[in-house]
Amino acid sequence: MRRLSLWMRAHPVFGDSLMAGLLLVFDLGTLASADVGVPGSTLLFVGVMMIVPVMFRRKYPLGSSYVILFGGAIQLFTHGGLIDGLPIRPADFAMAIALYTMVAYVGRRQGLLYAVWLAVGTFVWAVWRMSATAETALFLFMIAVVFGFSWAMGEFVGARRAYHSELEQRLKLLETERDQQARIAVGEERSRIARELHDVVAHAVSVMVVQADGAGYAIKTNPDLAEAAVRTIADTGRQALTEMRRLLGVLRSEDQSGTQWAPQPDAGDLRELTENCRAAGLPVRLETTGDLHSLPAGLGLGVYRIVQEALTNTLKHAGSGASAIVRVTHADDHVEVEVADDGFGTPHDLVAVSGGNGLIGMRERAGVLGGTLEAGPNPGGGWRVRAVLPLVPS
Repeated sequence: MRRLSLWMRAHPVFGDSLMAGLLLVFDLGTLASADVGVPGSTLLFVGVMMIVPVMFRRKYPLGSSYVILFGGAIQLFTHGGLIDGLPIRPADFAMAIALYTMVAYVGRRQGLLYAVWLAVGTFVWAVWRMSATAETALFLFMIAVVFGFSWAMGEFVGARRAYHSELEQRLKLLETERDQQARIAVGEERSRIARELHDVVAHAVSVMVVQADGAGYAIKTNPDLAEAAVRTIADTGRQALTEMRRLLGVLRSEDQSGTQWAPQPDAGDLRELTENCRAAGLPVRLETTGDLHSLPAGLGLGVYRIVQEALTNTLKHAGSGASAIVRVTHADDHVEVEVADDGFGTPHDLVAVSGGNGLIGMRERAGVLGGTLEAGPNPGGGWRVRAVLPLVPS
């Protein structure tokens, strides 16, 4: 039943066609059993003119409503709706549906004008076609109740449609703003990464230049020293090429005015970072495996920044009394970083769209280094960030 309801909402023409079909069946049944003094073709024409537009009332609300009103006018001046003593026929309910459609889908002002035309037609019908009896007053009251109900339903549905439309517009605007903030954060993070890797590559090139000069002076007097210098140049060059490959694809901002170039931290500075977090009130335990000082400068910087951002999020969102553990493992071909806490702070969805954009920055940094990053709730409670960074990017 729920699927049928959803399908009918998605295909409103089907529901309107079903309603028009039922009205037509009842109207034809009334005409078949009634004794009328006008040609049946005229009655059938008026009924079709009033009922068929109901099928298109949502797609063409203004046009279909006035076609129904025109059909009612023709009926008024041909036989007045009196069929076998009945003051109304099933097709007349199309005018109430049209009034509801005008109020809900066109607007209150157009709906009020349409209601005035219906009131004028009803008054003419009562004066011209009906006798002044209590039965006439009862029918007029029933018609007023039906039209009043149609107006009230139109107001209610129109208000709901306007509310949902405004809500959808706001959600689209918020989604656009969120995407824009994410793009800005990605651009800023890439620019920051580019500035940091600039130091790494510049340092490597400087070492190569100094070693090349030394090898040139010592190549005749001390061949062994020159050979060692050349080997150092080769190793440094390979490392610089690796860092340049990491740098490819990073979009750097055009405006670098006021940039301050300073030595950047690396994975060897994690102990000092965790001590600073302890001083700030967050108990942190650091566990390292392997030699972190031998990591390439760009990779060591990436490890440091990911741990720094993860601990910053823990300080912000884990709540009081939380503690964290940092595990960094230097394997043969990759470095694994894991930061976990036991807090109860802000859920992931709220952290992801908050002003800090910390998760965006960590994911972007891991992507630039050729690795992956996962962030989410811990099965046992708290929050966990895990990054795997290859030693040689693919």
